Amino acid sequence: MLIFAKKYNMKNIPIYLFIITLMLSCHPSAQKENQRNNSTDSISGKLIVFHAGSLAVPFKELADSFKTLHPNIEILAEASGSVECARKITEIKKPCDILLSADYKVIDNLLIPGFTNWNIPFATNEMVIAYNPNARKVNEMNSTSWTKLLLSKEVAYGRSDPDADPCGYRTLLCLQLAEKHYGLKGFYEKMKAKDNQNIRPKEVDLLALLETGNIDYIFIYRSVALQHHLKFINLPQEINLGNKDFAEIYALAQLEVKGKKPGEKIKQTGEAMVYSFTIPYNAPNRKAAEAFAAFLMDSQKGLKIMEKNGQPPLTKPIVKNYDKLPEVLKKLTQKPN
Repeated sequence: MLIFAKKYNMKNIPIYLFIITLMLSCHPSAQKENQRNNSTDSISGKLIVFHAGSLAVPFKELADSFKTLHPNIEILAEASGSVECARKITEIKKPCDILLSADYKVIDNLLIPGFTNWNIPFATNEMVIAYNPNARKVNEMNSTSWTKLLLSKEVAYGRSDPDADPCGYRTLLCLQLAEKHYGLKGFYEKMKAKDNQNIRPKEVDLLALLETGNIDYIFIYRSVALQHHLKFINLPQEINLGNKDFAEIYALAQLEVKGKKPGEKIKQTGEAMVYSFTIPYNAPNRKAAEAFAAFLMDSQKGLKIMEKNGQPPLTKPIVKNYDKLPEVLKKLTQKPN
């Protein structure tokens, strides 16, 4: 050390100050900071993500984990109903690097082929009915009594907007399927007409109303109920849109929602839920978007986080337009047969 001091002509600096400085420079935190400053990681800049409201909790964990790997990235996230996410791109022309939708059909119907040319499924979900522990008639609520209970004038239920949010039109599809499953003529129209003052743009907007007791019950995704520690009842598989083995039954339910243009309608047919994502053609930070997409589809990284948060992940899913995928995503997906 004395040789080092002599070499750099440090004879005028008290030796103890020199020793302290040297020790601090060798401290792990200082080394980590130096590594960050000297990082050669090319994933940097702003990453703009539009995501479904139901992904708010897992997305925060995804973003934090991704930033740990790429400290030079700044993630700008916007949560809204998936349809609204798509309309920010198609109508408002807002820049977006990656869009995570609660329904793959949103991307298929609103973004392909004009704004992107591929769509990767990555997780599933199912519908449940969540309730406030102090809800009216809560002691009577179960997986068979709910149809009668929710029609009661004494209770209030909430749902999200079917023209803005997949959870909204999935709720209506569930109600149609319940009418068929239980043989309740007129049930769907009665439920559709009831408590319309409790409709919100996206399903997570209903959580505050439920917590305060302004409404008693809400239709929501099972993952959101688990993430927010809500009490809920499971719906029969013939109704909950969570099991692809019931595809023929789910397809019996249909409705129309707003399309790409004013006055245009898109038909929604019942099917098992599939979440998906895409990267628009004009993504400002495509390199970071592709890196985040690869992180999301990694079974030991992003998909593990999804599973931890109550959403069964899809490992190596089959992707239409596979040949148009970025190379980094091809090894994480499959071609159609």
